[in-house]
Amino acid sequence: MSAPNILILMVDQLNGTLFPDGPAEWLHAPNLKRLAARSARFANCYTASPLCAPGRGAFMSGQLPSVTGIYDNAAEFPSDLPTYAHHLRRAGYQTCLSGKMHFVGPDQLHGFEERLTTDIYPADFGWTPDYRKPGERIDWWYHNMGSVTGAGVAETSNQMEYDDEVAYHAVRKLREYGRRLDPRPWCLTVSFTHPHDPYVARRKYWDLYEGCDHLDPPVPAMEYEEHDPHSQRIFDANNWREFEITDEDIRRSRRAYFANISYLDDKIGEILDTLEATEQEAIILFVSDHGDMLGERGLWFKMSFFESSSRVPMMICAPGVTPGLVTDPVSNIDVCPTLCDLAGLSMEEVAPWTQGESVVPFANGTRRESAVALEYAAEASYAPLVALVKGGWKYTACALDPEQLFHLEKDPHELVNRAEDPAAAEVLATFRAEADARWDLARFDADVRKSQARRWVVYEALREGGYYPWDFQPLQRASERFMRNHMDLNEVEERARYPRGVQPEP
Repeated sequence: MSAPNILILMVDQLNGTLFPDGPAEWLHAPNLKRLAARSARFANCYTASPLCAPGRGAFMSGQLPSVTGIYDNAAEFPSDLPTYAHHLRRAGYQTCLSGKMHFVGPDQLHGFEERLTTDIYPADFGWTPDYRKPGERIDWWYHNMGSVTGAGVAETSNQMEYDDEVAYHAVRKLREYGRRLDPRPWCLTVSFTHPHDPYVARRKYWDLYEGCDHLDPPVPAMEYEEHDPHSQRIFDANNWREFEITDEDIRRSRRAYFANISYLDDKIGEILDTLEATEQEAIILFVSDHGDMLGERGLWFKMSFFESSSRVPMMICAPGVTPGLVTDPVSNIDVCPTLCDLAGLSMEEVAPWTQGESVVPFANGTRRESAVALEYAAEASYAPLVALVKGGWKYTACALDPEQLFHLEKDPHELVNRAEDPAAAEVLATFRAEADARWDLARFDADVRKSQARRWVVYEALREGGYYPWDFQPLQRASERFMRNHMDLNEVEERARYPRGVQPEP
């Protein structure tokens, strides 16, 4: 049996609560709904870390930030850390990335044989937080509420320009695969930056949500003093005091966000249609790196363990994976072992250090016994935060903050902290013991501080004198494209056409 092709569709900052069983009914997302109908749909999938680079490092490697060292959006992705791209390429796959993966450091491939676009964010250490300076805002790259007050309609934006290019190159690559000139199986990762803020959308998608019933957050804004300490730190990091957020700002931001889900749906539809038109079969994985609070409680963006920030959609369409709804918690840290499982590859050599699990058994009826773990040690934190999800409960701990314990089944909006409730004392003790066994928070904190301090020295040094950033430059082999004089024109035209030969009229 030949190895299966694999198509990974990744999006950025997509709130998993909008995917209770595939896309919510009211979302205009026909292509994602079409994919959902033939997929295992993981309603309770969590990010390993609610921020781009650490979440993606965990997604690719199957390991948490405390192991990878990818703590924040300027932490280096180690070159010796195996990813699903390494595992698949080692087994003979063509591995290709079109779009964002937020690799930091000089290695900008991490197992991908080919990369079709540059990244949308910088690859150096310039976005490093600093635990030595709690409360400091680094204005030129920290989020602020301008994404909310500036929400609305635009024909193009930095984000749209990027994702238009990502989709174009992905479609072109699928057509190239469709010519069957390379006999190897392929794994194509297509990674979009939408619906990540800024909350700006094209008119055709904006108009789809005229009169939408979901423009107000399900949990209204709270006063600053009503928030837990970490949420207060997020408010401060986002510079909320400098902005006046109106109800109309909130509705426009959410409307643009929903519109950009529909924009993505069109792009994904182009890719799925190309796969079908070129008569190729592939395992299809749809996933996000983290969610977006979207104004719930007054919070925006990510950086939080609350459901809208930490829960992400995940759907898998593959032979041997039963379509249907899976409610047991899983994580995007499970992606790497899942892909290896589906491709029939052993991870035995690195298994002792891999924390993710294949989700194939859970899709086929096996119940998950282990807890899902989350970590956060980036901007808006002054010490690492950790969380565990299991049995309908979520537990959060940080050396600086009171513990939190939420019963997600009874309290899906996490409004009642049960950590001091005597009726939940046994549940709390069980989670606390598991967290203590899993994490040494003092050592975690020391490791983060060491990493940050080292990176600040290196970054400031490399910005003096000649500046040579690590941003990926896509390679275009112009002398091997289209028609050149070392080629036979007849052969070029024949090889480039698929299907080959004269086709009958339909």
